[in-house]
Amino acid sequence: MGALGYLGLILLGPVGLVFYRTFEHGLAAAWNSVTTPDAQHAFWLTVELVAISVPLNTIFGIAAATAIVRHRFPGRRLFDSLLDLPFAVSPVVVGLAIVLVYGRKGWFGTWLADHGIQVIFSVPGMVLATIFVSLPFVVREVIPVLREIGTEQEEAATTLGASPFTTFRRITLPAIRWGVVYGVVLTTARALGEFGAVSVVSGHVAGQTETLTLHVQDRFEAFDLTGAYAASVVLALLAIATLASMTLLRRRGAPA
Repeated sequence: MGALGYLGLILLGPVGLVFYRTFEHGLAAAWNSVTTPDAQHAFWLTVELVAISVPLNTIFGIAAATAIVRHRFPGRRLFDSLLDLPFAVSPVVVGLAIVLVYGRKGWFGTWLADHGIQVIFSVPGMVLATIFVSLPFVVREVIPVLREIGTEQEEAATTLGASPFTTFRRITLPAIRWGVVYGVVLTTARALGEFGAVSVVSGHVAGQTETLTLHVQDRFEAFDLTGAYAASVVLALLAIATLASMTLLRRRGAPA
């Protein structure tokens, strides 16, 4: 009971209050807040960042996990450790680092400007920030699965003449699919809720480089509480849908 009370105090209470505040002036007010051009752009920009970063991190995560578990190479342990860097570094620091590298006065800033490429205060910089903060989830879900399944089936397929790609497609990928799925769900949730790194590199331009999380802050600072709460509810519903997807997938993947 104590644990449930703590959960209610820390999680359910604040979330419930956000839902209450969103609809206390009626459904129409909340609906009008989330259907403004700026709110809709923020929603679709968030979806765009997720649609780009999640597939890239999924491909990287599978490749990195396979390299760490199935191969021995110099620097493997260092590489494995560096994958956890996004867990340890503040997202704000990540955003600042991206600015220092790709900004106008950064390492590659002059070259990018000469070629008409803008990274900072535009979508590419926001994609880089989102990719970085959500990088480890797929690889950390896949590594233990790869270790558990072993290499016997893969070695048997190779002995029978299967190519490395065929072995991966027919043997390895089906065996790790649930680890990949869980990693994708976690990556999606992290990408949806990212604020710190994206805030630094985006420029906070409403209707251009403002995600839903930034839109919440913008509406709150403009004293549009209904708009802030309504956008928060949209984010909460996306998070709940993500959590529900993971729960359903776990049940489906559980042995009978």
